[in-house]
Amino acid sequence: PVLEAARAHTRLADRRLGRRVPQGGGRRALALHARAAPLRPVVVRGRRERPLRLPQGSSPALEGLGLTGKDPLLAVVSLVEFVGPSRFSHWQDGQPVGVPHPQAWVQIAAVSRDQTRNTMTLMPSLMSDKLIETYGIKAGAELIRANGGRQRLEAVTSSFRALEGGRVTFTVLNETHHWVTGNNGDRMYETIDGNATKKDSRYLAITNAYLPGEDSVAERMREAFEKIREGRASDIGFMYDSIEAHPATPLTPEAIRIVLPKIRGDAVWLRVETILQSILDTTIAPSRSRRMWLNQIVASEDALYGPAEWDVLRRDELELKPGDEIVMGFDGGLRDDSTALIGLRISDSYAFVIGLWEKPDGPAGKDWEVPRLQVDSAVHDAFKVFSVQGFYADVALWESYISEWSETYGEGLAVKAPGKDAIGWDMRSSLKAATMAHERLMRTVFDKKLVHDGDLKLRRHVLNAVRRTNNYGVSFGKESRESPRKVDAYAALMLAHEALFDLRARGKKVRQRSGRGFFL
Repeated sequence: PVLEAARAHTRLADRRLGRRVPQGGGRRALALHARAAPLRPVVVRGRRERPLRLPQGSSPALEGLGLTGKDPLLAVVSLVEFVGPSRFSHWQDGQPVGVPHPQAWVQIAAVSRDQTRNTMTLMPSLMSDKLIETYGIKAGAELIRANGGRQRLEAVTSSFRALEGGRVTFTVLNETHHWVTGNNGDRMYETIDGNATKKDSRYLAITNAYLPGEDSVAERMREAFEKIREGRASDIGFMYDSIEAHPATPLTPEAIRIVLPKIRGDAVWLRVETILQSILDTTIAPSRSRRMWLNQIVASEDALYGPAEWDVLRRDELELKPGDEIVMGFDGGLRDDSTALIGLRISDSYAFVIGLWEKPDGPAGKDWEVPRLQVDSAVHDAFKVFSVQGFYADVALWESYISEWSETYGEGLAVKAPGKDAIGWDMRSSLKAATMAHERLMRTVFDKKLVHDGDLKLRRHVLNAVRRTNNYGVSFGKESRESPRKVDAYAALMLAHEALFDLRARGKKVRQRSGRGFFL
């Protein structure tokens, strides 16, 4: 089940399981990773007295803009997990009844003491004298005990080895956009997840909008959700709910005054005019303002495109039909790189994925190779279904196949590649030619003269592309040579676009051969 909210509204995609999430609250996103444990609702009162139901053995995450009250909310949830009725007991008059965990062990985890302090310092103000007396609570700065030490709530930092094997019943992962490899945040997350898997435990993560490319735990959680949406990963019960400003939201006073109140929800202490001053400050990068105040996942300034540039080109009403005149682009890999075949309809520059073959994650990717026969079949099928007027394919690693395709289809193409055959377009042979081709594609995208069907895989490859400047202009590449963030579909799109550019520049077609001969 997927719970998703976007573009300043909330849509509940699955109400069958009784999972109800407070809407309009200061926190902006909820991702719920329900494990194999049976669904046992536990009611925790949230803002506006709307219940938040969490299944036993689940791993939620809260993402939102800064200063919206995520820490106070999680402090309350942690206290309920500590001594409150956090475990399902029975049903009464159709309502679930909870009981305390007899040996509750709650941890507030972060990669620095300052982060845990944000939550821990709230505890004394949330505990009444009656609560302290009833449960025999002994409170310290980093450790709180109850009922003679049988229940405990503590702050922990990034010593992942010390966390291994703990009997923890609930963990808060604080500010996971800061949990990266450099501070062992990734190892800490893996340890917490492993502990939760082995025992009757669950965890909840809070984060602001992360910076793409840092490989933070927050980014991993978002990408896991995206993989499920794309069908690249099994749906194991991951829910993602994010209220974000529309990608095309301009950073203007008029737009911010309309959008920000919708994004902040009931976090009315966030003053729109004060935030607007920060957004308009030219010393602050626009990408940071979008992440901080609009809860948008946007790349750093070296990214070629953000969601604002790509998502607005989506046209759901357009459809492909057999016989449509198209051009195609191809970028092939062998083992690690992806292989992509992209089509572009001539009449309206409608981009679509014909085929995309990617290395699977995990053990399935060991010794994986691109299924060349499937790729070859996809090319032949495309020529059968569509009227292909041009086809540019990068020759690297695929010379023999490209030669065969050229021999079979080259003579009937209206536009031919500049290489030795009709289809082969060697991206390595001329940096100048490749750069100019890329700049033509960029202009088309920024001028909104290209449209697409919203394919998530193509979107991922496009947004992965980063700026590479050379003596001839702006080219593109991955963020690093070994990066798993592939851009092969974007490369194939560039080649398809270049074929379309050449076709329009030449302005004529090649008459299709009938196969009949005349003798005089």
